[in-house]
Amino acid sequence: MNFGFLILLFLCYSKQGWTEDAVEPADGPADPVMLTPLIPSKPRSDLEDSLTPDITEALTDASHVLDADVPSSGQKEGSSEEDLDMICDGEMTSQQIKRVVGNAIMKLGLSYLEKLRPGSEQPNVIISPLSLSVALSQLMLGAINETEELLLHHLHADALPCYHTALSSLLRNFHKQSLPIASRIYLQTGFEPKQGFMEDSQKLYDSEPATLTTVNEVNEWVRQATNGHIMEFLTSLPMNTVMMLINAMHYKGEWLTRFDPRFTSTEHFYIDENQFVDVDMMLGTKYPLSLFTHVELDAQVARFPFKGDKSLLVVMPTSGYVNTTAIMSMLNISDLYARFPRERNMQVKLPKFKLEFNQDLQEAMARLGLGNLFSEPKLGRISDGPLFVSSVQHMSSVEINEEGAEAAAATSVVISRSNPSFAVNQPFFFAIMDDISQTPFFLGVISNPNPGAATTVVTSPGNSDKIGFIDDKPFEGSPK
Repeated sequence: MNFGFLILLFLCYSKQGWTEDAVEPADGPADPVMLTPLIPSKPRSDLEDSLTPDITEALTDASHVLDADVPSSGQKEGSSEEDLDMICDGEMTSQQIKRVVGNAIMKLGLSYLEKLRPGSEQPNVIISPLSLSVALSQLMLGAINETEELLLHHLHADALPCYHTALSSLLRNFHKQSLPIASRIYLQTGFEPKQGFMEDSQKLYDSEPATLTTVNEVNEWVRQATNGHIMEFLTSLPMNTVMMLINAMHYKGEWLTRFDPRFTSTEHFYIDENQFVDVDMMLGTKYPLSLFTHVELDAQVARFPFKGDKSLLVVMPTSGYVNTTAIMSMLNISDLYARFPRERNMQVKLPKFKLEFNQDLQEAMARLGLGNLFSEPKLGRISDGPLFVSSVQHMSSVEINEEGAEAAAATSVVISRSNPSFAVNQPFFFAIMDDISQTPFFLGVISNPNPGAATTVVTSPGNSDKIGFIDDKPFEGSPK
């Protein structure tokens, strides 16, 4: 199916200035976050006023490269590897630049994953770090002073002086690989943002302007951009909405080695040591898998490759509990890729699931230290009048089946001597990755792949089929 992630950032403007009823009370109901913001870019003249000389020079150089590559239709073409090297002053190769951007996106995604809290209705958390990064990067191009610095810090973008250009180049490469990220800027009639901001948004990120009319029109755009996998993103618009930054992405990956649907059967998935739920478990009897033990995380790490240099990474802690704080502090994606051994044929079990996640991100962003965006942000590159972010919504849909994975959005090795096996039948962390740039498209923690089914209390533990196996040894901490 499709993975879909949308983040909506609503920028509200008051011609009379700030009023008490313009800002939602802290204890009041939160506006639904209906936005998958795209990366807006800064007006050239405004950028030069506040950016460091290195960044200003990099963006100036970038404009020449992009101007040369933009066809009359407005659809950008990706710059060459040599262009990217030149834009970043030759300090890093284009491959290193992409890895730095990919690492920044991973850090952002893990920080969100740590702050988002699952609930009884949504026990699984699934996000698109790429969509989130695009949304906040676009917002950053409209920010000035401390708001710009705040976003720069949380995007982990300070390590790369040509961050915006590098991210734009990475997005164009994904577009060539049939992973487009569509974006649009919806504007309320009568609101006129600065022309430089609009021009840069379109040039760098293909963010097309459109008049904000009805919720249904926005939902229809999202439906088309996600290939029908997100049908109703918005239910209403916050009052005083003047601008909406929205992006949507759609991904469909086919396993390099498919699972035979004839071998899929109902098996137990252990939510914890006391409960399990029945799920559809896919089986590969001689599945080529790269697998190793991560000692620091006390987990098994596996890589399931898709066609086209993409992968599903699975991190399954032996304790049966996914500690996102530990993963965030110790997970190094480049290190994982370096440690993956050669694939070996083994028996593999992977749950088949179809899940959705939809959450207002305002609370999580406040816990991350981004609460200022919802009170008094400095967004002077968008408009001279007072603006603030009224809501941020992230919605995703993920399906894993015998053929592969599909996603849409609107805003993760032990060598066995004999009969090796790997059964993913307890909570796990996953990442759908681009192997080349090591950019995470989606991250998640799956605690219950079948949340709609009744759970069962373990009454007679001790059977070998109740736990995952690596090298015919049960995981420590699993039900015994």
